[in-house]
Amino acid sequence: MMAAMNRPDRLALAARPTPLQPLPRLSAELGVELLVKRDDLTGSHLSGNKIRKLDYLLHDALARGATHVITCGGAQSNHCRATALAARPLGLVPVLVLRTPSGTAADLSSPPAGNQLLDRLAGAELRFVTPDGYRDRERVMAALAAELERDAPGARAVVIPEGGSSALGAWGYVDAAHEMAAQWGDEPADSVVVATGSGGTLAGLALGFKAAGLPTIARGVAVCDDEATFRAIVRRIGAEAHAAYGLPALDDADFDVIDGFVGRGYALSTPEELAFLRDVARGDGLVLDPVYTNKALRAVVTLLRADPTRLGRRVVFVHTGGIFGLFPDAEALAAVL
Repeated sequence: MMAAMNRPDRLALAARPTPLQPLPRLSAELGVELLVKRDDLTGSHLSGNKIRKLDYLLHDALARGATHVITCGGAQSNHCRATALAARPLGLVPVLVLRTPSGTAADLSSPPAGNQLLDRLAGAELRFVTPDGYRDRERVMAALAAELERDAPGARAVVIPEGGSSALGAWGYVDAAHEMAAQWGDEPADSVVVATGSGGTLAGLALGFKAAGLPTIARGVAVCDDEATFRAIVRRIGAEAHAAYGLPALDDADFDVIDGFVGRGYALSTPEELAFLRDVARGDGLVLDPVYTNKALRAVVTLLRADPTRLGRRVVFVHTGGIFGLFPDAEALAAVL
């Protein structure tokens, strides 16, 4: 059982527990027991890993008297979509800072598709920054919060970090680690692998497995940036969680970052990557997304084809959702169908 000195409160937005299912075709091919944790089933419009984090982050926002929540991401951000749709029934106004090439709405798809469509359905207030401006996103969001509170008497704007990746948000995957441990029983996984784009999910899993006294290693497949970047992020979140909540201090051996599978870049796919996505859908009935889960599962398969012992004998792949990201890539996907 997990123990912590100061466990925060949460909402119950995520449909939990999510199933842990076998992948028999790939298991037979790769010579390991490969399972998938179906966190794409945490909801419908709230599907994916972000909603576990938002259970904690939005509870905190409400406790702080928020009227608005501000967060950020790419133009097709799963996190922004989940935040916008989860905020509305709580009486919160979602404000999204979106990264686009020109820093304007002109770069958005027309008509809107995928997560952009859902952002608009939620009536989110959209603000735009260039990639250079996005590097200073914490300052941008803080300035926006000050602007909203200045211009709207009684407004209280709370900033949620990119991807919900903070010590508080990481609790969503501390919970998920405990959930998986209950599902796999007396035989823990050797590795649990997740796509890594902002680092909070990886940090939460590493903290959860260590708090539960399990030998399982949390492994993140970088879909942007690099190993050094994500190691620094996980160390920071781990240190903050240790100080704030009494969770165990993380060592570098408690987690791993798998590099070399970014491909053409963040949210960019090669024909070979899209063909892999197609083959998994046809062979395993598992629908991946091109930005996160496809690159992460392709990394798992590539590594195990080269060395079946690389990740241990029992491996869990966490499906973090993102199905709405398929639709903006429909033209590229059509070329491999």
